[in-house]
Amino acid sequence: MKQTKVFLLAVLAALNLNASALAAESALDQIKSSKTLKLGYRENSIPFSFVGPDNLPQGYSVDLCKVVADDIARELKLDKLDVRWVPVTAQNRFEMVKSGKIDIECGNTTQTLARRAEFDFSVMTYADGASLLFRKGGIPAGSDHLSGQRIAVVAGTTTEKALEALGASARLGATLVHVSDHDAALKALAEGRATAYAADRTVLLTIALASGNADAVEVSTVQFTYEPYGLMMRPDQQMRLAVDRALARLYRSGAIVPIFQRWFGQLGTPGEGLKVMYLLNALPE
Repeated sequence: MKQTKVFLLAVLAALNLNASALAAESALDQIKSSKTLKLGYRENSIPFSFVGPDNLPQGYSVDLCKVVADDIARELKLDKLDVRWVPVTAQNRFEMVKSGKIDIECGNTTQTLARRAEFDFSVMTYADGASLLFRKGGIPAGSDHLSGQRIAVVAGTTTEKALEALGASARLGATLVHVSDHDAALKALAEGRATAYAADRTVLLTIALASGNADAVEVSTVQFTYEPYGLMMRPDQQMRLAVDRALARLYRSGAIVPIFQRWFGQLGTPGEGLKVMYLLNALPE
């Protein structure tokens, strides 16, 4: 009996050592040994991350992650890196990163201090702010665009939290219509279950243009949040550095310009705020 107990303790100790060794292995080490990089993408977050006509992920953030993947392959001296694209949602993206099912989330996730306590984020990739999409003629004449509205908002987003923090329901008499994604929000708006859709302004503008029925909707000039985007990862200094190095080089070289034009050109030239963002994040080597 005593020998059995000693044997079991030895087995448990060995398992703990193996678990510790795996935990100590960096993300880059895991990628090098597996020759696989798992990238998460959103399926309908136009123009940042969505499924294209060819059923493949595309968008601004997807293009940034492709650049990052090429740089990681070079840094690890891999002749071939298997890049696997994994769909994520606004609700499960955090757990997908935590569990290791994806290495980097390539969407339009806002960096917040609370999120940075649990995850690593790259240097900024974009800056936006939440606004409201209405049916044509639905924008209120007064300055308070939230009062009395039925506002569709995607659950698990910073926009949802901002509306709750503003006390939109209690103080302004607004009703929040929680939905799973952008498509569900547009459906709620079209069916009259919502009078407005709250999301990041660039997403709303692009959705309006991509809908083929842009004349039927309009985006408010009101912007009520600040949304600094970054690529999200598990906490890992070397992995974050590799991602930041790729993005900083992209900004310094000017290679970000054609990527920006590809996805935002229809919205006009970048504002001064975005130009400054690229400049400040073009970190020297």
